[in-house]
Amino acid sequence: MAKEIERKFLVDGSGWRKQADDGITISQFYVATGEGRTVRIRIIDGTGAKLTLKFGGAVRERDEFEYSIPLEDAQAMERFAIGNVIEKTRHHISHRGYVYEVDLFKRALAGLVIAELETADDVADADLPSWAGREVTGEAAFYNASLAMNGVPDAS
Repeated sequence: MAKEIERKFLVDGSGWRKQADDGITISQFYVATGEGRTVRIRIIDGTGAKLTLKFGGAVRERDEFEYSIPLEDAQAMERFAIGNVIEKTRHHISHRGYVYEVDLFKRALAGLVIAELETADDVADADLPSWAGREVTGEAAFYNASLAMNGVPDAS
């Protein structure tokens, strides 16, 4: 079992782009959600797939179990998706010794850009990149499962 410890930020502007890698394409969907738990399937660059189970509420730390699964199985399970399939490009950006994952959402979530920093460290706000805007850590409306079910929150 792994612990997912992350902070999430809405991204301001496009300054992050000049530091970003080429990114990977992610298509993900949920086959089960409940209070404090999700079951997600993720297809990466159309070549690999993972099954992820997450447990825990709207907090910075959650239990996470992740397993590689056959791509064909993941593609077949998409017909059981609840909510919308999320499509996004994930870019990795190094800043002051940390790697940020910046998700540029597509389709129904187009225009939404969220950065995640997975670390147990307490990174001071002054050490965050300038493009890291409002922190939305712990705001369940910005969890991918909620985005799949409800779309972009009004507050974004």
